[in-house]
Amino acid sequence: MPRNILPVLSLLIGTLFLFLGNGLQGLLLPVRGTHEGYTNEVLGLLGTTWAGGFVLGCFIAPQLVRRIGHVRAFSGFGAIICLNVLVTGMFVHDAAWLTLRAVTGFCTAGTSMIIESWLNERATNESRGAIFSLYISITLLGVVGGQLMVGVADVTTPLLFMVCGILYCLAILPTTLSTAASPQPLKRVSLDLPALYRNSPVSFVGILMIGIANGAYGTLVAVFAAQAGMHQSTIAIMVSTTIFAGAIMQFPAGRLSDRMDRRFVLAGLSGLSALAGLLLFVLQPMNVYVIIVLVAIYGAAANALYPIAVAHANDFASSEDFVKVSGGLLLLFGIGTIIGPTLGGPVMTHFGPHALFAVTACAHIAVVAHAIFRSRMRAALPRTEKDNYATAPAANAPLATPESLMLDPRAPADGEAR
Repeated sequence: MPRNILPVLSLLIGTLFLFLGNGLQGLLLPVRGTHEGYTNEVLGLLGTTWAGGFVLGCFIAPQLVRRIGHVRAFSGFGAIICLNVLVTGMFVHDAAWLTLRAVTGFCTAGTSMIIESWLNERATNESRGAIFSLYISITLLGVVGGQLMVGVADVTTPLLFMVCGILYCLAILPTTLSTAASPQPLKRVSLDLPALYRNSPVSFVGILMIGIANGAYGTLVAVFAAQAGMHQSTIAIMVSTTIFAGAIMQFPAGRLSDRMDRRFVLAGLSGLSALAGLLLFVLQPMNVYVIIVLVAIYGAAANALYPIAVAHANDFASSEDFVKVSGGLLLLFGIGTIIGPTLGGPVMTHFGPHALFAVTACAHIAVVAHAIFRSRMRAALPRTEKDNYATAPAANAPLATPESLMLDPRAPADGEAR
């Protein structure tokens, strides 16, 4: 194992700092924005603009990297992200934050794609699985570690914005100082929505709804918690608990989906997510511990849905189309994360902070209904013909790029499907 990891150690260290910054900034902005009195609509748009910039970056960043090279592009993207977060801390204005957040999402897509391309270039067929698992773990630890930093300092001062800038600077250094040769140019990203739907209607609708729910929750849960009276340190713990619960649930849920119709597993987990959301919305508990338990149940079920939906789609796709299908679903998930916060903000304004979970519950109920309906339209595949389940970065990280799929052991080893 150490022999496999050593060639990419500097890239993985850069990845850790990048996601520490992402986790800290992603939670810091809605908490600080709530303190500043920003409307729920504006706070929701912080997630919408970031996700929109990220998805756009997945399409455009490869062209920029081809033109100026990996090292210069990575340094440029990283420097812009660092400047953005420092300006955000200095200039507290909602319109400026929304613009800067979109640019940050775009540049985050670029930096992530470059790191993932570099990791794939350095990985061998034997080490790819280990590197892929370690990459997912590092993104998880980075996001959670960054979120927990919100609880150690006053969010009303520029300090945490400065810490975030330092983290982004540290993310740039390992790749910039590396003597490794640049990888092959990033491949062009494409999105064929009709083909994705024809391949698996359940995965298509499911991924879109999961994106809507995850986007609304990921952007606005800190706003809900702050408006419910939670302290910023408690908010950080609650959000991190949700992510860890989802990470733990992925393995048993995935193994169960390998043994039975994945559509029923999707329906069951979506139903559990909807139930937890409805309890939060209807009962509106004030006890912090009750809220954390219900949110943890929600996160355990909701964050296990994405990789099961991807595995179901690949059950009906040929092995050489793995990257094309999974990459398309990842971008579809991104579209959902653009829609979710846009809907969630106004709903919370009209019906209160707990209405966030009404939005997520509606999305998960749609997954339940569509999965059960489609189970009557197409027979389940025999267990021997199913694609192997694997955890997916999008379940743990804010978003992953299609470039990360080339690290997945299920991707063609020769990369022809890129």
